[in-house]
Amino acid sequence: MVGSWDREVDVLVVGTGAAGLSAAVTAADAGLETLVIESTGKWGGTTNLSGGGLWMPANPLMTTFGVSDSVDEALTYMEACIGDVGPASSPERRRAFVESVPEVFRFLERLGVRWTAARDYPDYYPDLPGAKIGRSIEVEPFDVRVLGDWFERSRSRESGLPPVPLKTDDVWLLSRAWSTRDGFARGVRLVGRTLSGFARGKRLYGMGAGLVASLMAIVCRQGTEVLLSSPLTELVVENGSVVGAVSRRSDGFSARIRTRRGVVLAAGGFAHNEIMRKENHGIPGYSSAADGDVGSVIRIAAGLGAQLALMDDAWWGLSVPDPGGKPAFVLAERSMPFSIIVDQRGDRYMNESASYIDVGHAMLERDKVTPAVPSWLIVDARHRRRYLFSAFMRGTARLREAGIVKKADTIEDLARKLQMDPARLRATVDRFNGFARTGVDVDFGRGNTAYDNYYGDPTVKPNPNLGPLEKAPFTAVQLVPGDLGTKGGLLTDADGRVLDTSGNVIPGLYAAGNTTASVMGRTYPGPGSTIAPAVIFAHRAARHLAGGGSWAAGTRSATGG
Repeated sequence: MVGSWDREVDVLVVGTGAAGLSAAVTAADAGLETLVIESTGKWGGTTNLSGGGLWMPANPLMTTFGVSDSVDEALTYMEACIGDVGPASSPERRRAFVESVPEVFRFLERLGVRWTAARDYPDYYPDLPGAKIGRSIEVEPFDVRVLGDWFERSRSRESGLPPVPLKTDDVWLLSRAWSTRDGFARGVRLVGRTLSGFARGKRLYGMGAGLVASLMAIVCRQGTEVLLSSPLTELVVENGSVVGAVSRRSDGFSARIRTRRGVVLAAGGFAHNEIMRKENHGIPGYSSAADGDVGSVIRIAAGLGAQLALMDDAWWGLSVPDPGGKPAFVLAERSMPFSIIVDQRGDRYMNESASYIDVGHAMLERDKVTPAVPSWLIVDARHRRRYLFSAFMRGTARLREAGIVKKADTIEDLARKLQMDPARLRATVDRFNGFARTGVDVDFGRGNTAYDNYYGDPTVKPNPNLGPLEKAPFTAVQLVPGDLGTKGGLLTDADGRVLDTSGNVIPGLYAAGNTTASVMGRTYPGPGSTIAPAVIFAHRAARHLAGGGSWAAGTRSATGG
């Protein structure tokens, strides 16, 4: 027996990251009455904490700096790097993703999003057919004063992020701001951009914070209501169709919300659900995702018979564990010269400059053979002096106290501190140092591609990613399999409609972002491969339900397990 409804809207969107806000913007632009609910007291989701890039093949900006691209080239590249991983990355979903890029670009641009290109950033597998440089885009740094007091409830404020107008192509150069002229010049430009914003009375945020702020500004302008601290607790079904939902309000009571068109689930994955992580990944997780990423909406939809896929995978990378907070994601630090990564025996086992998902997979696979979780990033004094190390910006004392950072004057002494055979670690370092001098990594091919070189030091010859570990003291930093969120979830079609275990559409139920199984399969084709499909499939979902109908009575409900 269904009780009365507390309110009725056309569309209910669950989540306030890039996927949720994109769905809300598209639905409202189509004239649909839209409501957005967020489980936590802060809006912005994991997108707010991210680099904010979107991997958008054949986007309109590419022609402005002389790079040609096409749907066919992008699909060729996706086939080469993703392969056949099942229906989550079906040919139909891949084509829908790529063909929607110009439409979504122009749609959001029309509503006020100011796009800019990360023109130096290559695809992550630049030697594969169809690869390009410059497919990633992002928003121009955004003045959050537009949001007024609403910005104070963003995840940016919770994280304490300062108003810095940082862009993607700033990051790779700033990582070597003390060692190269172009790195220093980029640092000067960033300082100038920051001071210029302050002088004009602006509070400029770039990257993920700028992206979600840009989208939220449109949501506010459209008059769409956003309710914080209002987690989804049930989906209500009538005659096989989702017709509404139940949300727990901030006052502790439940609100029953009827939807005339549909529900869009965009509440992230299960990065911070330790039980689900252990069931699907075998580890508790060391995630950089937002705290609300607990998998509840995935469980609720699965209770309706929704099909799941890729649940054993994540947007892996390597992170430095932090006893006092979130793990610190490691990117340029492991790619720069004068560094290696070794397992607990002191053996090197990967290309340290490979894409983050590949090094994450490498650690997990290695651990099946020999202990590699955690592993150790070993650097010499030149690395510490020349390159930015983000984990150390939080302070190194507690990392040392926790045994996460160790230092010694010789490789042999460092090995003893790491409980390794000194001769074995010395042999590993000596072999690597030989590769550094010749410029050819015979074992793992480090420094052989444009992507590897992107996070390298061009002043180091003959290979910008290789430098011998010779200058004391030597520092070892513990690394664990971190991630930017989970990759598996609800299986959807090309229009974001959730499919059941028989492959049939569950009417009235849509999903996008990390709530869904990724169209990128088990890999990461290029910078922004998480956010771009989140935005595009959210847009496609909202556009599809804008043309849908409503459904009638005879009810059941599903709750999370």
